[in-house]
Amino acid sequence: MTETEAGRAGEESRARGEKSTFREYAEAIGIALLLALFVRSFVVQAFKIPSGSMEDTLLIGDHLLVNKFLYWVRAPKRGDIIVFRYPEDESRDFIKRVVALPGETVMVRGRGVYINCPTPGEPARCAPLTEPYAVFKPDGRAEGSGRDWGPRLVPPGHLLMLGDNRNNSQDSRFWGFLRMGAQLDRVRLRLGDFNLDLPFPCSLWPGACWDDKVRGVAFVIYWSWNSGGGTVRWSRIGKSIR
Repeated sequence: MTETEAGRAGEESRARGEKSTFREYAEAIGIALLLALFVRSFVVQAFKIPSGSMEDTLLIGDHLLVNKFLYWVRAPKRGDIIVFRYPEDESRDFIKRVVALPGETVMVRGRGVYINCPTPGEPARCAPLTEPYAVFKPDGRAEGSGRDWGPRLVPPGHLLMLGDNRNNSQDSRFWGFLRMGAQLDRVRLRLGDFNLDLPFPCSLWPGACWDDKVRGVAFVIYWSWNSGGGTVRWSRIGKSIR
């Protein structure tokens, strides 16, 4: 082999090595992105609280994690705090508390929420829900059009969602019950605000065509920032959400 041929062979070997290294990095990055997308879509996702509708349970500037798969193994329970697609604009996420379940008749009278009250005309004869988390700002009294609401029957597959800050919450009293999901005749892929509908034989696998409206169940605060004071709320970091 001549010196020219040897040099050319060495250059080709280095080029193959550079391509191999680039391919390894590309594969690692691709796998990491797919894993991150899987975790975000099916395991856990982060959200930030932008409003005071869930005070004092959740404060503006709280950053929380939601469990994406909990409702695969159990049904919603009263008291769950969930992130869901706002029914009137599904590009927006809302967070509220589950207060009434499918099949229950619910009504709101003043500060009280009543479930299956047999005497709706005389709510004093029924016991309201015990809700230590509910607040009525600024003066402790119920205000606005949501003060008296119902009675209404929660339909199958729906939930009544209320904010803990009852006088400052846009919730089911104003836009109706939350539909937990919808059975489609196609597969809907959601990537952020972008939706992609694909044809699919849904009769063979109906679960693949289920369009879930619930994003997940909130379970922990991992960061909290007080923008008004410019400080970290250290005491809230790691706090369980109930």
